[in-house]
Amino acid sequence: MFDFMDSVLDLKGKEVKRAALNELVDYMSTTRGILTEAIYPDIVRMVACNIFRTLPPSENPEFDPEEDEPTLEASWPHLQIVYEFFLRFLENQEFQPSVAKKCIDQKFVLQLLELFDSEDPRERDFLKTVLHRIYGKFLGLRAFIRKQINNFFLRFIYETEHFNGIGELLEILGSIINGFALPLKAEHKQFLVKVLIPLHTARGLSQFHAQLAYCIVQFLEKDANLTEHVIAGLLKYWPKTCSQKEVMFLGEVEEILDVVEPSQFVKIQELLFKQIAKCVASPHFQVAERALYYWNNEYIMSLIEENSNVILPITFPSLYRISKEHWNQTIVALVYSVLKAFMEMNSPLFDELTASFKADRQREKKKEKDREELWRKLEELELQNAQNNAFVAQ
Repeated sequence: MFDFMDSVLDLKGKEVKRAALNELVDYMSTTRGILTEAIYPDIVRMVACNIFRTLPPSENPEFDPEEDEPTLEASWPHLQIVYEFFLRFLENQEFQPSVAKKCIDQKFVLQLLELFDSEDPRERDFLKTVLHRIYGKFLGLRAFIRKQINNFFLRFIYETEHFNGIGELLEILGSIINGFALPLKAEHKQFLVKVLIPLHTARGLSQFHAQLAYCIVQFLEKDANLTEHVIAGLLKYWPKTCSQKEVMFLGEVEEILDVVEPSQFVKIQELLFKQIAKCVASPHFQVAERALYYWNNEYIMSLIEENSNVILPITFPSLYRISKEHWNQTIVALVYSVLKAFMEMNSPLFDELTASFKADRQREKKKEKDREELWRKLEELELQNAQNNAFVAQ
């Protein structure tokens, strides 16, 4: 083992070791008949000695992936070859999981999962592939791997709020969910509701939102009956003060609506479009713009058209008000095209809502006028009383 924090120490020894590791990789790739039962523990021990280590505390606790450069692993030139060797070992045609399971056990997998907190994206990428191969080849470890990933996520959501490898673990889960047998087990549904949906509350959602949305959509493609749970969960955690997150939520809901079945859409349309109407009316133009883009989606438009009697009354007041009042001309133009689509879709209802909205506005204006008149009279009365009191005092 070498100290890689000191770049000039033991240069010769490090070079010798690197050459030996490269030789092992070539040998594993080109030679047949080398994976005898006796060599499995030695291979796994060599890999464990080199990759399993305590990860150093972050040099930048306020690390922002969009702004800051990650801290790269100093020993990566050696670590990379060890990972490469281990991967060739797992993918070797002669590899026997029944033999390897004696040394690639639960303890080994748990240590592997802990390394996903590495700040070096290159290491996390290798770990993702390694864990995927282990999940594919060791049937007896599958439930354990899922349970431990579940635990890592729960700790991240409710305790630490920090773990570098959430995105990579979600990518692995995307493939795992894809392979779930139907009907889905209760534990899988529980994982969706208790873990994946609450993950939307994380502060660093932007780092792994694409992978999380993919996992959610995979679940819905497996079992459409989960649509209500998912939409209810997203509405529960809908961001109130962060427009960037709101744009992400709107993007994810569009992905969900792309795969939703018409029978499921009917169950969620009312609650969902109340939220979309709020987004359309948002003073933040990116939120409003993202919500209005739903009407550019052909499949969503077909769902809206089928249920225009429900959706039009919910969204119309926001749209009509914005068409008159919004500060951003791009939003106003988008709203006009949506109103035009609604008019073509259901002209009688559109005319009825327009008339009703105008009547309501007239009533509002009259109430406002009456209120102002009342205040004016009160002020006059107060002034008169003050003058009377002054006269009496004299």
